[in-house]
Amino acid sequence: MIELKDYQEKAIEKLKDEVNELLESDDSKICVFKSPTGSGKTLMMAEALKRLVRLREDNKKLSFIWISVNKLHDQSKDSLDRYYEDIRIIKCSNFEDLQDKTIDENEILFFNWQSINKKDNIYIRENEQDNNLSNIITNTKDEGREVILIIDESHHTAKAEKSKEVIEAINPKVTIEVSATPQIKDLSRIVEVDFKKVQEEGMIKKEVTINPEIDKIKVGGKSTDDIVIDSALKKRKELKKLYEKVGSNINPLILIQLPDSKAGVLDRKDEVIETLKKKGITTDNRKLAIYLSDKDSKINLENISKPDNEVEVLLFKQAIALGWDCPRAQILVLFRDWKSIEFSIQTIGRIMRMPEFYHYDENELNRGFVFTNLSDVKIAEDIAKDYITIHEAKRRDEYKEIKINSSYLKRQREKTRLSGEFSKIFLDVAKKDNLKDKINKNPSDLVNTLIIDGRIVNLDKIQDVKSKNHLEVKKTARELQYHFDLFLRSVCTPYAPVRSSEIIRTSLYRFFAKEIVIDDYTEIQKIILGTENNQYFIDSLNNAKEVYDKEVVQKLKEERESEEYVWEVPESVMYNSRAKEVDYKKSVMKPHFTKAESTPEKDFIGFLEKSDNDVVWWYKNGEGEKKYFSVKYRDSKKVPRGFYVDFIVLTKDGKIGLFDTKAGRTAEDSKQKAEALQKYIKEQNEKHNKKLWGGIVVPKNDSFRYNSQEKYQFNEANLGEDWDFLSFS
Repeated sequence: MIELKDYQEKAIEKLKDEVNELLESDDSKICVFKSPTGSGKTLMMAEALKRLVRLREDNKKLSFIWISVNKLHDQSKDSLDRYYEDIRIIKCSNFEDLQDKTIDENEILFFNWQSINKKDNIYIRENEQDNNLSNIITNTKDEGREVILIIDESHHTAKAEKSKEVIEAINPKVTIEVSATPQIKDLSRIVEVDFKKVQEEGMIKKEVTINPEIDKIKVGGKSTDDIVIDSALKKRKELKKLYEKVGSNINPLILIQLPDSKAGVLDRKDEVIETLKKKGITTDNRKLAIYLSDKDSKINLENISKPDNEVEVLLFKQAIALGWDCPRAQILVLFRDWKSIEFSIQTIGRIMRMPEFYHYDENELNRGFVFTNLSDVKIAEDIAKDYITIHEAKRRDEYKEIKINSSYLKRQREKTRLSGEFSKIFLDVAKKDNLKDKINKNPSDLVNTLIIDGRIVNLDKIQDVKSKNHLEVKKTARELQYHFDLFLRSVCTPYAPVRSSEIIRTSLYRFFAKEIVIDDYTEIQKIILGTENNQYFIDSLNNAKEVYDKEVVQKLKEERESEEYVWEVPESVMYNSRAKEVDYKKSVMKPHFTKAESTPEKDFIGFLEKSDNDVVWWYKNGEGEKKYFSVKYRDSKKVPRGFYVDFIVLTKDGKIGLFDTKAGRTAEDSKQKAEALQKYIKEQNEKHNKKLWGGIVVPKNDSFRYNSQEKYQFNEANLGEDWDFLSFS
């Protein structure tokens, strides 16, 4: 029988009580279970579910669904199977284990999000046997059981569109979202485990130290990659001796995290494996394990979590950071990526657990260690790209169709990446910029700066990790190549890097061959990346991209394909984490999220929000996508473009206003857009009996004026009769 920690017992009881209260509600409710990495979330969930079903006095019958990411559902199922092995109070099942296409009382169905997102998944789509999730849920509820949904690592999953569809299909009585870093939104209850309590109970380490005593490593001609690996191996040996000293058989594990592969950038895997081989650490002698993608390899992973397993080093990429559990992991090695200074608390969480769930008398064993060639480190919140970084605004229920015609201009692929013409343009620009004479042909040595003896004490806080001491190590030729590849990708914007980075690489090499007569690639990379020169090259490349845009992109003769369609305000719009929620009463989207409004836009929204006007609702339009409203026009160079007006406004008389806020110079430059908008309004009203009005709007002396003339003119000093005073009364 597992002895529960005091904080675990309290959290389990509170979670049980909160879920029981939510089961009495008439509609579906959400309970968030927030508990730090290493606190025993799965154990607490297992015990809480056991107490939920045991000795119920209300005769409620419960069935459970447990959804996780990647293979975490298998790991969770195995953990709960072991936990219930003796009492058999709850049955753990996969789809194949279900009887009579239903989830029995006190049964948990486990699956993962990836499986349900597959189009051909037989458990999600309709099939001849009716053995799909929808039918299983229906059968379960028809037999009088309430469904409780557990979403493990919820911050990585529950906001994706497909995931939300599945949650809606399940329609659980109660959803328990489990995470160390949840998105606190739309919840009914929250049960939270305090980080300090977990730490005080000896479940996780007291602190994490960055590059301790790394300056004592003999540098010689080593790369910074070699230095951090050597330092990590040295620390591992020290820790092994300390475990033996305290009478423990723990074999401390090093985790080496490889950067994600990028097109055109050297892959570090083979180089690291070769370095470890020289240290006597290989997959053959089982001291090295590899955990990469399915297409790569998974080697020596069996029993790796056992305290005395022979594996000393595990090579992995980002995917292992979520849900992987190996308490003997104590050292993390991170390699420098271009301008990257952040890693997630979920990743550092893999070395935060105490292997025997208590703190030792030897304090060094109560620490985690990070060795990295980053000069500064920030611990960042772990935020999933597609799920947690976005918010959702939904169209108000009382919205009625407006059916206005919109145009969408499809992008030309030629405009998204550089072509061979860029090389000649760059050489011309470099000559005009006098780049040859500006640059230092013998720049100072490029070095990697390593932080020494940095410490992370508050493991659950976002923080900059600084150090008074740093070690500078000269970059090797291979490190120069790696960082040069990343530099090329960084200067491609706004063009796609896969093709464009190679065009820029060729252009730079040609410049050196022609103007400076250097063909040694390492020497060229050193000059370009040198601190004295780098900005000169960035400026010339940016100049060349501007010329390329004017002479190549904007002169494309091919007309962009236009799609005409009937537009409605989108049912929902997603926003990233930079968007802020604002309480606007008349916005058609609820809640209303905003990114960065201009001053005229903010003022105009205030004007629309007035309580004494006839505005029913207003919509802040987006741009560049088909879901947003657009009027086709031609710019001053006759190039067809889409005009995405800022605001669509419905008033009580049924009229729809199309307004675009401008001020100063932007108002002066709006002639083509303004005239196209008036032409569109006139045609739609005459041909399709619409009730449209609007135009360019500018603020003037505490009023708003708008231009609805077929011929547009703007004189800020004297707007004249062409500009009417705007009123929504």
